[in-house]
Amino acid sequence: MHDLTFFRNHLDHIRERLSARGFTLDAGNFRDLDASRRAALTEAEKLKALRNSESAEIAKLRKQGADTGARQRTVREIGEKIARLDEEAAQLEGKFRELLASIPNVPHESVPAGRGPENNLEVRRWGRPRDFDFQPKAHWDLGPELNVLDLERAAKITGARFAVYVDLGAKLERALINFMLDVHTREHGYTEVLPPFLINSASLFGTGQLPKFAADLFKIKGSDFWLAPTAEVPVTNLFRDETLDSDRLPVKLCAYTPCFRSEAGSYGRDVRGIIRQHQFQKVELVKFTRADQSYDELESLTANAEAILRKLGIPYRTVVLCTGDMGFSSAKTYDIEVWLPGLNEYKEISSCSNFEAFQARRAGIRHTSGKGKPEFVHTLNGSGLAVGRTWVAVIENYQQKDGTVLIPNELQPYLGAEVISKRGSLH
Repeated sequence: MHDLTFFRNHLDHIRERLSARGFTLDAGNFRDLDASRRAALTEAEKLKALRNSESAEIAKLRKQGADTGARQRTVREIGEKIARLDEEAAQLEGKFRELLASIPNVPHESVPAGRGPENNLEVRRWGRPRDFDFQPKAHWDLGPELNVLDLERAAKITGARFAVYVDLGAKLERALINFMLDVHTREHGYTEVLPPFLINSASLFGTGQLPKFAADLFKIKGSDFWLAPTAEVPVTNLFRDETLDSDRLPVKLCAYTPCFRSEAGSYGRDVRGIIRQHQFQKVELVKFTRADQSYDELESLTANAEAILRKLGIPYRTVVLCTGDMGFSSAKTYDIEVWLPGLNEYKEISSCSNFEAFQARRAGIRHTSGKGKPEFVHTLNGSGLAVGRTWVAVIENYQQKDGTVLIPNELQPYLGAEVISKRGSLH
């Protein structure tokens, strides 16, 4: 959600910035709706003041024994007009808030202009893709061959875009979750939380998924519950409608959750393997900061996510998304893309975003030092990391010529093993 006063006073500049991300703001409609809403409110307030003065005059006349019938009829008519104006203002207010809620965040000035992924800007690269002396396999071949990934049984149980992890495959998934949480809490200063996986509509509105992206979500029929698409939603909403102590900021939280997405707009994309699933695991990093901290905190949050791949020894690159490729609520986003030799390309494994006050304004999250008016916090989040894609990165980058997979040193204590080799299946 936007700051209405700032939006109103800088409408042309905001329209220009939004056009850079492919959004057309109808400034004329905005001004007309805003003017109609304000006119109804102003007229209603004038009539309420008139009604109050008339009521006071009627009281005086009654004490004098004068006839007040005509004035009372006038007051009733004023009251009827006020009721109609209040209803009109409420309807206009609803339309206006709906309009504001549908407008994406304004890109930060440092975000490169562009229409799509081809215009994203690489800012750094770490690690060199391994030179294999054999043809590396994709995880959808290697996983089933090692009996650690079963996609056919997952499809039987549920459908496409689901997976069953088996034996060391399941343990690797669990190990990655614990490893990520341990690094972020012990080394990066985050506090771990375990939120509900079912969330309500108010929470999804607060972080910007509703109302615009309902088709991307799974709704529980007959309730106001939705399956969490990411831990960003429940963790950010921990402080919905609260005021934080400025001295506590930044607040740094991390959480593991399963994530559920319909992938409504991804037909035909990443259909093989587990790159794009309806259900997947993720460790999320969330920060609440002051405005003057938020861009420094975005850099450190991104570095915290990158640290996981560095510790695992997996090559990656980091790109800043252009204006046309950012998410609805973001003011600036870095994507971390991991190298997958089986696919022979880099794939996004984390998006790290600064939402500035956009989410906080929708969710009512403020901070104050007690010396002035409360201000909206800035919220940030990023995957630290997407666990399934990290699983893929380990399997593909550490595969050996004999078909086994070496386990990175950092993960060996979690699995109690050094190598994944073919063992018994579910049979």
